[in-house]
Amino acid sequence: MRRTFMRVMCLLVLAPTVLASGSAAKKDSEEAAVRQTVQHYLYGLKHNDVESLKKAFYPEAKLFFVNKDNHLGQLTQEQWYAGFVASAGQEEKGDLRITAVDITGNAASVKVEEFYENSKYTDYLSLLKFNGAWKIVNKIYVVERKKR
Repeated sequence: MRRTFMRVMCLLVLAPTVLASGSAAKKDSEEAAVRQTVQHYLYGLKHNDVESLKKAFYPEAKLFFVNKDNHLGQLTQEQWYAGFVASAGQEEKGDLRITAVDITGNAASVKVEEFYENSKYTDYLSLLKFNGAWKIVNKIYVVERKKR
């Protein structure tokens, strides 16, 4: 009886630790998958590679921004991809990095900063996981021009 009691007590003490470590591993795995999707995005930006961008984005995703007239601007994926045609395959000089990742269930938000010679872009990407894969479903961004 005493041996059974000790086994039950050990299980009760260890169960939260075992469950927490399993949960942490799942969280790390999901964050790695989100980061991989965003890496396709960053590679696409850095190398003007539309195919990499298409790996990251849901086909009907929209891009939103505030234009120079202080109005809401919006681009479809096809409109945005058209802007890469002239420089396809050319590497951009700049530093692009993920600065924050937040995941809840099958939804994630990622902040990306892009530093170029004359500007800094800050992107906020919304991702959803469906059909077993993470996709960017929305992007908002702001650009800050450096004063010369």
